[in-house]
Amino acid sequence: MDNVSVAVLGADSEVLGTAGDQDRPYRLASVTKLLSAYTVLIALDEGALELDQPAGPEGSTVRHLLAHSGGYDFGERTVRYTPGTRRLYSNAGFEVLGETLEAETGIGFADYMREGVLSPLGMASTRLEGSPAAGAVSTAADLTRFAAELQSPTLTDPDRLAEATHVVFPGLAGVLPGFGRQKENDWGLGFEIRARKSPHWTGANSSPRTFGHFGQSGTFLWVDPEARSAAVCLTDRDFGPWAAEVWPPLTDAVLAELADH
Repeated sequence: MDNVSVAVLGADSEVLGTAGDQDRPYRLASVTKLLSAYTVLIALDEGALELDQPAGPEGSTVRHLLAHSGGYDFGERTVRYTPGTRRLYSNAGFEVLGETLEAETGIGFADYMREGVLSPLGMASTRLEGSPAAGAVSTAADLTRFAAELQSPTLTDPDRLAEATHVVFPGLAGVLPGFGRQKENDWGLGFEIRARKSPHWTGANSSPRTFGHFGQSGTFLWVDPEARSAAVCLTDRDFGPWAAEVWPPLTDAVLAELADH
């Protein structure tokens, strides 16, 4: 690992500490899905989309695709199961979401993201270079702004974000990439929910309400509403066993430090 950039936020979105170059760009991989999900929330607010409109395979909706329960395979548009019956993490589903928004609005998904999310938050160093599932590039400084928005939303109604960060289609089993099968693979509207998953990439002491995402490029962003904190970690080392070993104790150390102050 040549580069790592970290930022920790406390209550009221105060930046409590940073490490590494906050302006260095990194590939976000699947942390992109948080930005894409938020873009869809803005589209819902604006009436460009509706959660229960059809999207994807027969019987699937925007809600299903956001919650990784539309039935698609991970990377291909092969339908593996009936929508709403399993949680199969799917990049393909997010790509179809992007195409659905483009078809409804006539606006490119990257443009919609820039106009609806990135520009209003001052995320000038962030860009979507390809797939809404994994194509964004950003910096710790920009993602700190986004994490602050997730702690206290200004671009969408707080009730909308609350819905997005609570479990959608509870009780669905599935595989959490990198951490194995989970009996209850809880997910919100694009946001992964910590709940009672084990093992997991957040800490043993992270609250069940913790939400966020990690990426295969060695990146993560989480928000813990109970601890009133958030963290961003960007690296240039692809996800692997090292991350599963390092990230949970790192998160627990952050939470312990915050609890002492």
